[in-house]
Amino acid sequence: MPAQTFQEKPPPTTQRPLKTATKIYVNLAEPELATEIAQKNVEGVGLLRAEFMLAEIGVHPKKLIHDGKQKVFINHLVKGLRTFCEQFAPRPVVYRATDFKTNEYRNLNGGKAFEPEEANPMLGYRGAYRYLSDPAIFELELEAIKKVRQDFKNLYLMIPFVHMPWELAEIKKIIASCGLLRSPTFKLWMMVEIPSNVILLEDFIKVGIDGVSIGSNDLTMLILGIDRDNSEVAPIFNEQDPAVMWALEKVVKTCHKYKITSSICGQAVSTYPDLVEKLVEWGITSISVNPDAIDQVREVVYETEKRWLKSLP
Repeated sequence: MPAQTFQEKPPPTTQRPLKTATKIYVNLAEPELATEIAQKNVEGVGLLRAEFMLAEIGVHPKKLIHDGKQKVFINHLVKGLRTFCEQFAPRPVVYRATDFKTNEYRNLNGGKAFEPEEANPMLGYRGAYRYLSDPAIFELELEAIKKVRQDFKNLYLMIPFVHMPWELAEIKKIIASCGLLRSPTFKLWMMVEIPSNVILLEDFIKVGIDGVSIGSNDLTMLILGIDRDNSEVAPIFNEQDPAVMWALEKVVKTCHKYKITSSICGQAVSTYPDLVEKLVEWGITSISVNPDAIDQVREVVYETEKRWLKSLP
């Protein structure tokens, strides 16, 4: 029997703003939506995607660097980040560093000169390893973050697609060398979207992070070996497969053990109320959803927490 989705679930039964112990964050990308969404009942931005803001520039970052126009990149990113931080302050804004894949980067002006052609960009030159092998673009992002944090201390950083703990350790050195240090107001998160992130999570945590956010889209794809962008196998792509659920539970409970933040920002929590209930029961600290799912997810979290409290002796 297929899992119930939020579209099939009755709308929220209450009009009052609900308060929950589990924080509800929102996934965003477009600065022009910040003002409207900041008025909603959310505790912050759990996933701020970089790619939309950088695609607006339209030019490959390496071409900008080559042409001596680094300030175009930095200033555009600063403008976007400031908009989010200002509208959501003092609530946190978790900025995920760039995770363009090579085929996406090649589409930008000048991209073909700087990007290899890959047979499988999804598993290719992306995320953390890109920062290490050629840190120039990442350093521009860090410079933009520093500038914004001069006025807004609610901006955090999240690193995507980290294959191995040593990568995280090396990336932390780059971040520190740019003058950004973890503190009560500057948190460093890591995406959990590769099976190695689940299997070796304790090792990643020991490198030193403040939280993780589960990217359930990529994690499901890589656990099940099913290309989520391939329509031929789409019918068997299932974020609630027992193997995926095992991984989600392990991540949440490991984070609880080490007293760091556990969050999730994939599409699944904006789609399946049953999954939201499970995550709350396991003790996830926050759930980041699409703007149109905020109220429905908050309602599910509220009812789940209420049932849990009633079950206590």
